[in-house]
Amino acid sequence: MGNSGDKKIKTGVIGLRMGGEHLTAYMNSERYEAVGICDVDTKLLSKKAGLGSFPLVTTDYRELLADPEIELVSVATPDHLHGEQCLAALAAGKHVLAEKPLALTLAECEAIIAGADRSKGMFMVGQVCRFAPGFKLAKHLIDTGMIGDLFFIESEYAHDYEQCPGWQNWRKDPAIKRNGVLGGGCHAVDLLRWIGGDIDEVTAFANHKMMPEWPEPDTTIANLKFKNNQLIGKVFVSISVQCPYTMRSVFYGSQGTIICDNTSPNIQMFSNKVPTAGFARLPVNIASHNITGEAEYFYDVLTGKKKLELTAREATKTISTCLAIVDSARENGRTVKVRNDF
Repeated sequence: MGNSGDKKIKTGVIGLRMGGEHLTAYMNSERYEAVGICDVDTKLLSKKAGLGSFPLVTTDYRELLADPEIELVSVATPDHLHGEQCLAALAAGKHVLAEKPLALTLAECEAIIAGADRSKGMFMVGQVCRFAPGFKLAKHLIDTGMIGDLFFIESEYAHDYEQCPGWQNWRKDPAIKRNGVLGGGCHAVDLLRWIGGDIDEVTAFANHKMMPEWPEPDTTIANLKFKNNQLIGKVFVSISVQCPYTMRSVFYGSQGTIICDNTSPNIQMFSNKVPTAGFARLPVNIASHNITGEAEYFYDVLTGKKKLELTAREATKTISTCLAIVDSARENGRTVKVRNDF
């Protein structure tokens, strides 16, 4: 939280479903003041407007961007709208906290990179796994050598999208062609990139068994070869699992192993450096979507206390990896090189 000397940054939120968590983070922080909200769903907009006294309540995001009082905008709309709205916010000179995925095509991602380079505002992508307490602890333990040198890492994005098709079923819209690897699997891909570095090439397979009425395959498995030639990995993405949502991840090192996810109150670690009979359970808070952590980090970036790591370029590398996985699966496992030069 901020101290009494911090300047409050005035914020607006575009898209109040996922953006509802952004709004809560801003309203509960001493560092921000929420002054504008926007959603095309008038019932949802009215409901969120009742949470506070917002000077601007609108169904038109352009009206929110035109407000000179608003300094920072969260773009938390459906994936296919990110490109247009992020570019407009940057052109308006706003700081932007954009929900993942950055965009659904590399062309849009590169346009956002260029827009961020031109803008006086700063641009951050909310890769929420980097703020989940269990994953943060796992990375700290890995970075400090508790399990030695990594040689194999894996993560999964397992969700049942039949339970959350989105506003007016947008996730299921064949015109959008929203592949689960991009829309949700980008969480697991970004987590592995954060832990293991850039990915050099992928091979993937997919099937379309569980949700054949959806426009894209529902389950994908990919093998990953990292730029670090000593490291390989795997990512599993399914939007049709019949179990509670999870992002179970495992990190194998020369001196131990870590097993963790984003919905459990502990992570498990075995380390040759800590004599135990088996896996030790290390307690963590459960915050699978730690938007508050994102907001607090971005404030520190905007006030010069931290360097921005979650840039448009970094997010584009994750999208590029996801698109390579989709391409490989469509071509029945052809090895695809991942572009990382952004």
